[in-house]
Amino acid sequence: MSTLSTSAPAPPRTGRASPLPLVAVCLGYFLVILDVTVVTVALPDLGRALGAGVTGLQWTVDGYTLVFAGLLLFCGGLADRFGGRTVFLAGLAVFATASAGCALAPSVAVLVLARLVQGVGAALLVPASLALLRAAYPEPAARARAFGVWGAVAGLAAGAGPVLGGVLVASFGWRAVFLVNLPASLAALVLTIRQVPRSPAVPTHRGLDVPAQTAAAVSVAALAAGCIEAGAPGRPLAVVLGAFAVALLGLAAFLLLERRAPAPMLPLALFRNRTFTASAAVGVLLNTGFYGLLFLAPLYFQQVHHYSALRTGFALLPAVGLVAAGSALAGRLTARTGPRPPMVAGLVIGAAGLAGWLCAGPGTPYVALVGPMAAAGFGTALTMPAATAAVMESAPDDRGGAAAAVFNAARQVGSVLGVAVFGTLTAGGLVAGLHGAALAAAAGFLAAALLAARWVPGATRRPDPAGWRGRPEGRATRGSAEGDQPGRHQHDHHRPDHTRGDHLPLPGREPTAR
Repeated sequence: MSTLSTSAPAPPRTGRASPLPLVAVCLGYFLVILDVTVVTVALPDLGRALGAGVTGLQWTVDGYTLVFAGLLLFCGGLADRFGGRTVFLAGLAVFATASAGCALAPSVAVLVLARLVQGVGAALLVPASLALLRAAYPEPAARARAFGVWGAVAGLAAGAGPVLGGVLVASFGWRAVFLVNLPASLAALVLTIRQVPRSPAVPTHRGLDVPAQTAAAVSVAALAAGCIEAGAPGRPLAVVLGAFAVALLGLAAFLLLERRAPAPMLPLALFRNRTFTASAAVGVLLNTGFYGLLFLAPLYFQQVHHYSALRTGFALLPAVGLVAAGSALAGRLTARTGPRPPMVAGLVIGAAGLAGWLCAGPGTPYVALVGPMAAAGFGTALTMPAATAAVMESAPDDRGGAAAAVFNAARQVGSVLGVAVFGTLTAGGLVAGLHGAALAAAAGFLAAALLAARWVPGATRRPDPAGWRGRPEGRATRGSAEGDQPGRHQHDHHRPDHTRGDHLPLPGREPTAR
């Protein structure tokens, strides 16, 4: 295993950083997010071909997200332990192999199993991708732009899923939605091997803290399963309550094990930093609102306006059409102003767009919904890269993988909650449920805006990832927890950079970034 911790020297940086590491990382991330939504339009054909009932189709969609969310914390620790590049490549290999299994599945049981394995590959890829971007782009401004592109990729992939899925199913059949992952995964593997420097492992971690991470995975998966089952008509109450009870027990076990662990994979002291905690909460609220409405919107277009699956995919384009512009703008604004302004602005704009769905009804013309969809998509795109930057900059360098895992786990749990809870609201009617979901989503966005305005720093008050390091038992002072800077310089010269092999300046330390 020693080869895993050997870091090849990074290529010298002259002028602008190469975009190729960003391309490699974002290609893998695109596939992960694409597979959350691309399968939805293939479900009718898939069900007929494999004789799948409603339950089988539900697990085809939800099994992937459940495993993805449940293993993110554990896989984030793996990225810190073995190096982001090694874990990223392993994730690509697992994801591609599972995609082939999905495409060749002879039954719905095999398909669901392959989707679960796909979720493992996705969980390996995502936290490692952020750790690689953080190492590949050490300059704060370049890193903020890279996070902006990364965020744009997420939105584009989610929005492209229904459209691409409709085209592939209409042209080649349902198996094509999984086969398309194979050449893209191969291209990402080649680019990563050739263009992304080997990232160093963190030698201070003595173990993988498997019991605690298993408890966390069980807790997240049980919470998600409980929310999904709660939205299923006729589901026994005991099943739902049992899932929530398992989630609480798993959470309690995780906290107890992490407190006692000599080298915890996820130090609980991270959550004493209010920027980190607030940004993670924003991730939950952001995905709950946006992806919850994105789940109901296709149902509205197909059941109320009787659109085909392909037409529905194109009808959703306003929700993602401004994602690239919003994410790029977020990267530039974050580099200049810090993460707070784009987060607050994006959340307020998104709240207005989500509230605009209150006009949706049986006779509402499509053009009346273009503005609300565009505002919701643009606001989400403006927020997410800035929130990502806030999380990554607030964490210590040697905990980049764990920080990325927490943020993405929070977002995936938010997605599952949005689909489950908002889906439950439609029990009394789709239009009435859509209106209730729109109000709840807008309220969540406004609550997230208040969190960002209060606890996320602007340009003159950046997060201090070193604030709690070097203190007894990892305790932070009041100043470091709030992102203030007192005492930071007295620790800087003792703080090694474990995430890069070239010992470049730490994030936020450059005078030009202040």
